[in-house]
Amino acid sequence: MFLAETSIQLVPDGTLLLHLLMVAVMVAVLNLTLLKPINKILEDRDKYILGKVDEAKTILQTSEQKIDEYHEALHEARTEGYQLIEKVRTQAVKEKDEKVRTFREQTSREITAGIDATHLQEQMVKKELESQAEALGSMITAQILERR
Repeated sequence: MFLAETSIQLVPDGTLLLHLLMVAVMVAVLNLTLLKPINKILEDRDKYILGKVDEAKTILQTSEQKIDEYHEALHEARTEGYQLIEKVRTQAVKEKDEKVRTFREQTSREITAGIDATHLQEQMVKKELESQAEALGSMITAQILERR
């Protein structure tokens, strides 16, 4: 008998069903009290995180769109600015060229008038010198002839 009590029983008896029933009850109790609330909390957390991720993606897309619009507006403003600068520069060059042309024409007229005045003075001085030369020639001739 002593050996029969310590031996391992290979054939299942009624306690196996009791053990299986207790395990099933424990799984059901654990599922209701622990696993379902934890799974619900994890599911809610995942929904919250995914909602925030979607919200962040939406915000990121909106900000990228606004950045693109800003860059486009900046490019247009720069283009308009460069066009305005070029227009003003072209106008300034035209005005400078017109002033230079006007100044050259005025200077050319003044130089021409100065040259004409110089020619006139030259002719007057020439006539005066000729008349003085004749007078001096007559005087010299008169003096030479009187001495003889």
